[in-house]
This record gives sequence, C-alpha cells and structure tokens, in this order.
Amino acid sequence: MPREEEEEEEEYRRPVTFTLGNEILGLGPETEFQTPDAEVYMHFLRSHCCYDAIPTSCKLVVFDVSLEIKKAFLALVANGVRAAPLWDSKTQSLWVSSRSNAWPHPLPGRAGTGSAASPRVSTGMLTITDFINILHRYYRSPLVQIYEVEEHKIETWREVYLQGSLKPLVHISPSNSLFDAVYCLIKHKIHRLPVIEPVSGNVLHILTHKRILKFLHIFASTIPKPRFLKKTVQELCIGTFRDLAVVAESAPVYTALEIFVDRRVSALPVINDSGQVVGLYSRFDVIHLAAQKTYNNLDISVREALRQRSVCLEGVLTCYPHEPMEDIIDRIAKEQVHRLVLVDENRYPRGIVSLSDILQALVLTPAGIDALNS
Repeated sequence: MPREEEEEEEEYRRPVTFTLGNEILGLGPETEFQTPDAEVYMHFLRSHCCYDAIPTSCKLVVFDVSLEIKKAFLALVANGVRAAPLWDSKTQSLWVSSRSNAWPHPLPGRAGTGSAASPRVSTGMLTITDFINILHRYYRSPLVQIYEVEEHKIETWREVYLQGSLKPLVHISPSNSLFDAVYCLIKHKIHRLPVIEPVSGNVLHILTHKRILKFLHIFASTIPKPRFLKKTVQELCIGTFRDLAVVAESAPVYTALEIFVDRRVSALPVINDSGQVVGLYSRFDVIHLAAQKTYNNLDISVREALRQRSVCLEGVLTCYPHEPMEDIIDRIAKEQVHRLVLVDENRYPRGIVSLSDILQALVLTPAGIDALNS
C-alpha cells in the first residue's frame, strides 16, 4: 500500500496509556451501523498498519526541553505544526519530568500490549494546549507582561504546571493497525498519536484523525460504500447537538481561552448579536498570538483577533441537517478541516460534526465499540 503525502496536524492533549485489549462496549440497536456492508471501513483499517499511513516525506519537529517557551511556540507557527515531541539532551531520550515516577525507557513493542512489568513512557509533547494553559493561568492585563512566556523554558513550565502529575505518553507502534490508532485517539480524547519505533524509541510520525480520514478517503474508490452514507447527518445522529460551546464575537479572547480550558473543546463557533454563526475560533488561532506577539493583550475581541490573523486558516465551514453523510465527509476531506458547524437555514448553530464523530461512526460503531462516549 503506498504511503501518502503529508498534511497539517491536529491538536494533541491529555496523554493516557493506550490499552485496547478486548474491550467491547455494547451499543444500542443502531441498525444503520450493524449491517454487514457497514463494516467495510472497520475491516479496511484493521488490515492496514500505522506505517501505511506515514507519508514518504513529512516534517517532524522535535524540541529540546531547554528551549525557551516563547521560541518553541514561534517554531510551531513557523513550521505549521501543532505539537512537537520533547527531547532531553542530557539523557539522550524523550523527555520526562524529574518529579514524575516514570523515566526514559525503551518503548514496548506494541501499544497497549505491554505486561505490568513493561516500561512506562512519560509525557513528552509540547502542544497548543500548553500555550493556552500558560496564557489562561498567567494573564492579568495588557499592562502586565507574561513573564512565564518570555522567560520560562519548556522544562520549567512542565515541572511547574504538571506538579508531578505526568501521565504515560500515549503512543503506538508502526506495526499496530490503523483501527487500533482510531480507537486510541477517540477513546483517550487525544488528537495526536506518536508512532514510535519500538527498538530505537524514535518518533516516526504523529498520527491524527485527519491523516487517517484522508487515508480512507484516498482509497475510498477501492472500498464498497456502506449504505448508511446516503443517510443524512440528522438521521444518523452523528455529531454534538446538545450543550454546544460557542463564543460571542464581541467577547474578549480571554473568554475563549476560558471556554477551551473549562469545556475542553478544540474550536468555538463565533456568533453575532443575533446568535448567527459568523466565524470559528480554534485552538490553532491562539498559537498565532505568539507569532504576532499580541498575547499580552487578551482583552481584544474575538472579532478583532480573527481579523488580525496573519494567515488564512480553515475559517468556518458549515453543513445542514438534511445533507447526506457522504457529502459531509467529502467536504471535510476536500477542505482539510477538522470539523463542520451544523447550522439551520438561518445560520443558527445546531451542532458540530467533528473528525472524531465521523471516525467513530465509520470505524468503531460497526465493531460495537463506543469509544467516543466511554
């Protein structure tokens, strides 16, 4: 199977150990996903390993933990990536905190298959979430410089913020199936999955929902389409429809950061005074505050922050409840976005259809696994 070209990554957050095992969570009578033809994507990803989805040429940025926080986030922006593995040059290994109970080790051969005596691999990623947490924690006013951004090194921030609470780094072997990778991403509510060579411990790639969906989409012509793709998103109930997190365009950026932290969402539909969707403010927008050196003023409105974006990001793409699922998947894959905002005919927000929702429906639900809600 040929390996495909690289594409932009998605957010990574909250690392936890990956243990797939034989966990099967029973679902309700979701007949649309339980027919034999609904299992084609499940079987396809089970028959392909993570190595198949690694591009022949791609960019992988690794930071030394002695690097200053500010320079690290500027480097994320400059390289167009959203997360980077951390390297400790003193130990010549992926970095772990000295306060944690874990330490650098050779990695187990397969994700989730190590015995109780298997070595633990600790958190070693710097992500956009770190930048959001720094701003949220230390911002006071436009008149007070955020010292922690200007002066702290990566190792200092991780030690202070995590306070010994480092959890094992979620990772996967290149020989694991892509089905395992989907389960891992969705089950543990992470957006970045390091593919680590078990012998050398080298990070080969960072797998994302988007990368896996693109892999599926590229080879879709070789796979029979399940009949449920003709159904509408409303009929299939794919997406988030209740308690939707939004932000007013007049709200300060700091309010958006609070919602990111409190609700643990990756993007917020931006609404006007009438409640209509006029934009989308994502975690990736926050990192551009570093590039523009505007992170010292988080009192500016979300409207102004979107206007000041130095690059054209994904913007806000919408879908409607009556649209077929296959059209929605095609749009997400074509536009290379992470989500669509579900709106009604008046552009009032009614939900979010994310990559996690789609991969859960295409791959895990036919297998009887509800990783999204477990």
